[in-house]
Amino acid sequence: MPERPTLLLVHGAWHGSWCWNPLRALLESNGWRVDVVDLPSVAPQDAPRHGMHDDAQAIRDAIDGPTVVVAHSYGGIPATQAATPDVQHLIYVAAFLPDLGDSLLNMVGGTPPPWWRTEEDVIHALTPETVFFNDVADPPADRLLPQSRQAFTDELTEAAWRTTPSTYVICEKDNAIPPFAQEAMAGRATATERLDAGHSPFLSCPQELAAIIENAVSPPRRPFPSSA
Repeated sequence: MPERPTLLLVHGAWHGSWCWNPLRALLESNGWRVDVVDLPSVAPQDAPRHGMHDDAQAIRDAIDGPTVVVAHSYGGIPATQAATPDVQHLIYVAAFLPDLGDSLLNMVGGTPPPWWRTEEDVIHALTPETVFFNDVADPPADRLLPQSRQAFTDELTEAAWRTTPSTYVICEKDNAIPPFAQEAMAGRATATERLDAGHSPFLSCPQELAAIIENAVSPPRRPFPSSA
């Protein structure tokens, strides 16, 4: 059996690697090596600010050998920028799947949605309970941190999905990225999967998301010989 790749989980805006804990535990219990990364563009109010390219470098630094990158929401942008030849597959979970020259801001039409509040060089997420966690039993809204505004305006200079296989996971109850927008971006991916979930399936239905990830990256098993 070939050695399994490492699964590198990349969180979205305002979040941290903590959001992956339920999914990470499931994947590790199934024998996967799982790494996470904390993107520097998410930081306390008084911390230095970093952009999308800094996030991409943090992802690059976390890639060590054959890797599958699983990216959520904004995390799809630096993951697309960062992927190295060691990346065997990209999995976009309700994520932005950008092309060259794109930024998150231009992908949402150039106008901030009403649930963003911009304050100098940071952006805060308003009403996260309904935008991110509408189907999460215990929403961790108090763990969210300010997001660097620069991360949303930096433009893509690499597009890894053009040369790397990818799977897009559409979340059909998402209040952050409308499903119709996910459908459009999923057209760039090699394969598409669906979850009856809001924006945070790693919290609301981690078992189902784990199954999608495993199916996307595991080689198909050879059927048993027929006894006939």
